[in-house]
Amino acid sequence: MSDAPSLALSAQDCLVALMVAVSASDEDIGTAELVKIQSAVNMLPIFADYDNDRLSVISKTVFDLFEQEDGLDALFGLIREALPERLFETAYALACDVAAADGTLEETELRLLEEIRYELEIDRLHAAAIERGARARHMS
Repeated sequence: MSDAPSLALSAQDCLVALMVAVSASDEDIGTAELVKIQSAVNMLPIFADYDNDRLSVISKTVFDLFEQEDGLDALFGLIREALPERLFETAYALACDVAAADGTLEETELRLLEEIRYELEIDRLHAAAIERGARARHMS
């Protein structure tokens, strides 16, 4: 890739990348998921100093990676390099919120959430609590 230098991700970029990845995992990025990502970036303290213009750059990076055979592994490699451990549960919570935003969880989304849990070493009990919270917030 010619734009490799832009792959130096910030912690916030990692959070955005995981949200975009979950949204794109079922190959159908829904409006509810996009709104969830945008509102997280606009409202949460972790994104207070985040440049909103990075959203499109990070989204494109995720889409480009997803087109490659080992793209998901590459994405997790980038995230492991740049995301501090203190934000692992935050990342998982945001991913769960995006997955739950449209009211349905596709098999591909569930598999990606499982992979995120594994890659970020989220404790099973903590993961269950985070998932339960996401489900409660997105009940209709």
